[in-house]
This record gives sequence, C-alpha cells and structure tokens, in this order.
Amino acid sequence: MEVEAILAGLIPSWSSVVLLSCYLGYLAVAGSVLPGKIVPGALLSDGSRLHYRCNGLASLLLLVALLEIGIYMKLMSAMVIADKGLELLSVTFIFSLFVSLVLYAAGLKSRSQSSSLKPHVTGDFIHDWWFGVQLNPHFLGIDLKFFFVRAGMMGWLLINLSLLAKNCEAGTANLSVILYQLFCTLYVLDYFFYEEFMTSTWDIIAEKLGFMLVFGDLVFIPFTFMPLFIEPFQGWWLLKNKVELTKAAAVANCLVFLVGYRVFRGANKQKHIFKKDPKAPLWGKPPKVIGGKLLASGYWGIARHCNYLGDLLLALSFSLPCGISSAIPYFYPTYLLILLIWRERRDEARCSQKYKEIWAEYCQLVPWRILPYVY
Repeated sequence: MEVEAILAGLIPSWSSVVLLSCYLGYLAVAGSVLPGKIVPGALLSDGSRLHYRCNGLASLLLLVALLEIGIYMKLMSAMVIADKGLELLSVTFIFSLFVSLVLYAAGLKSRSQSSSLKPHVTGDFIHDWWFGVQLNPHFLGIDLKFFFVRAGMMGWLLINLSLLAKNCEAGTANLSVILYQLFCTLYVLDYFFYEEFMTSTWDIIAEKLGFMLVFGDLVFIPFTFMPLFIEPFQGWWLLKNKVELTKAAAVANCLVFLVGYRVFRGANKQKHIFKKDPKAPLWGKPPKVIGGKLLASGYWGIARHCNYLGDLLLALSFSLPCGISSAIPYFYPTYLLILLIWRERRDEARCSQKYKEIWAEYCQLVPWRILPYVY
C-alpha cells in the first residue's frame, strides 16, 4: 500500500507540467532581458568564444519577489512546490529524458564545424546519448548548458523555501531545519553572486551536453533531498523526524560548512582568476605555473582537484542537520563522493592526454588527489 501511494504520487498532473513550463519560461525570458554582466567564455579550439549574460542573481531575486506577491495576494500557496514534489520530480525527469533525446538527434543531423556545435559521434548510442554529442547547443539563442544549471540551482532553493513553509506551518522549524535552510540558501546565493566563475568550469568548457548533464542539472541538483527525505504517506525528513542538535553538534556542523565553503569557493576563484590573468598573485605571492598552462600554487599546489574536497564537505554539512539516527540523509554526500572520484579519474585521463609531459610534471609536484596527504 505504501509503495502504491508513492507510485501514485509520481504520476504527473497537468498542473505540475504547467508549473514546470512556467518556471522554465520565466527563466528563458528573464535570462534574455534582465541586465547582467556579459562574461566572455573560454577560448574554444576553433578560436571562437561564447559570451554569457550573468544575471542569475537578478532573475532569482525577481522571481522570489513575484512569488511573494502571488502568495500575499492568495494567487498561490507557498507550499505548492513541496505538495507537488513527487509530481514535479517525475515530470522533470521525463522532460530531461526528452531533451537529451532531442539533443542527440539534433547533434547527429548537425553539419556545423564550429567547436560549439560540431557533432562528436562515437556510434555507440548509449555513450553519445549519455555524454552528449555537441559541446554548446543553443535553442532560440539560449545556451542550454548554462541555462539548465541555472534552472537546477534556482529550483533547489525554491523547493527548500516551499519546504520551509511546510515546516513553519507544522511548527517543526527548529535549529536543524534552520541550519539546513541557511547552508543551502547561502550556497545557492553564493553560486549566483559568483555566476561568472561557472564559465570557466569543466562542465561548461569541456563536457558535451547529454543526459548526464541535463539530468544532473534539472533533476539531481534540485530534487536529491526530496525523494530521500520523504517517508511513505508523510512529509520531508526534517518535517516528520524532529532532530534536536546539541550546541556542540551545531557548532561542528557550522565549521564543516565554513571550511567546505572556504576550500570550494577559494579553489574555484583561484582557478578562474588564473585563467583570466595567469600573473595575478595568489595568497600574496606570484603564482607557480608549470609549462605556462597549469597552476601549481594556492589550493592547486596542495592537491589536484582540491575543489572537490570543498564540494564534499559542503554536501556533508547539508546532511549533518538531520542527525545520525539514520543513514538515509547521507545518501547525497555518499553519492557525491562516488561521483567525484569517478569524475576525478576522468579528469586525470583527459588532462594527461591534453597536457602530456606538463601534466606528469604537475602530478610529480602535487601528488595528492582531492584530499591532501591521504589520497
């Protein structure tokens, strides 16, 4: 009976389709018309360079303001997203599947020789569908890769805010709920404040757009906590499982978040600054550069892919408010650990092939991977 109820909740309704359509439609319009800094992307292999309008923070703040007005005027409920969580999960998954198939078909038909749209086809359907065929596909002038990650990050915050409304209504907004909401909100706001840094990440400059990224952006990022923290016939984990953190546990949780944030943001900021200005000082000293291409100072002189350590600590901080009575809330950091180790191996292989002896020299100078002095 419980399984049947969950499966019934996964059946999309037209209202959930309309909700997702309105959300994506708003982002498309807002992203195109709202003012924002125009940031040049990485130089592609054919000498071209994409430009990105970084107005995600303005789009987010305007959307939240519009939703507040709608709630105040009783045009909608603050809990509509949480109430339709499973429906939105399933309709977003179906949409991701559909988009990835369209991207695969469009990529096969493309005759473009530009770096962004040139098809990279192996002949293996699963591989090409999963990893993608084109680097930077566009639709109606919208860069889909940049658009989808923006939609996922913003959607995560909206889900959390709707969940917070349910917590407040149920009277369960205790310290655990506040810490979880605070950490996630700061993380999302930080992402949009530094949105231009996204233009120099591996996802944007090197990964082709296939099901892996589409699903990761639209489903995994915003919905990871939802299916895990729902009990049969009941609400979210922190809504129905009251967790009372001790002061020591709360302080420790805050320290994990702050250290994770410092490593995550610091490492990514250093990489972005280096790509824009290879001579810019890091930690007050001139950067050490190998072969004129690889940064080997700052965080990047401590461990290779050290930004992944920040990711993992932040993921852990999002789960710690749920306490240690169950392993279920720790699915996200566990999954992310496996994912990032797998991705680190892929990154190592690609960098070794791209930089050859320069990469070997960097590995000799910086032998640690992700976790200094351990891995």
